[in-house]
Amino acid sequence: MNILVVEDHPLLRERIAKHFLGVGFFVNSAGNGEEAVAYLRHISYDLVIIDRGLPDMDGLNLLKEKRGARCLILTAWDALEDRIEGLNIGADDYMLKPFALAELEARVRAILRRGEAELPCMLHCGALSLDTVRKQAVFGSIPLNLSRREVALLELLMRSSPRTVVKDVLEDALYKAEEAVTPNALEAVVSRLRRKLRVVAADCSIENIRGLGYRLLPIKCSDKVFP
Repeated sequence: MNILVVEDHPLLRERIAKHFLGVGFFVNSAGNGEEAVAYLRHISYDLVIIDRGLPDMDGLNLLKEKRGARCLILTAWDALEDRIEGLNIGADDYMLKPFALAELEARVRAILRRGEAELPCMLHCGALSLDTVRKQAVFGSIPLNLSRREVALLELLMRSSPRTVVKDVLEDALYKAEEAVTPNALEAVVSRLRRKLRVVAADCSIENIRGLGYRLLPIKCSDKVFP
């Protein structure tokens, strides 16, 4: 799971990030709203933890940038109307400062469990479709013969498209913790999936975002190259 921690207090931000890294999450952190917006516009997150009292904006303003991610608001504002406002705008939970990290983790996991039940079973990018229950991908009427890892990769990219999925998140999803993973293992899976998409002339492509990860983008008809 990939989360973004938005907190202007550097020590608290570091404590939260360190805690979630220690329990198996992948974490990015931002100290202000502008930095958080840059992350949210380019990287796919499962959940965002937002301090409402950011130095450059009200943290609630970030809710319109969360792009499908779940959201938990942290705040020292304990007025009932403030909590109601955040929940009505789109926050999934509201937690008052000070707090225990164990409770924060429990609330994050509860939010993520609720989100898993709402994920769509059919995913689409252009004319490419993926049935996540049957694990079958089809371009138009042409089935793709994909391995288990290729299906898992495609699902992650389709759920996040057009945003980037960071490399660590992809590797965590494709390989078990006890597996020995070679440095180019993920790249090999990406290469095989790209090749199978090209074989059927799929109208979407996997783009490498150097230093971050990969994203799936639809190809405009004018961008396609025909023999």
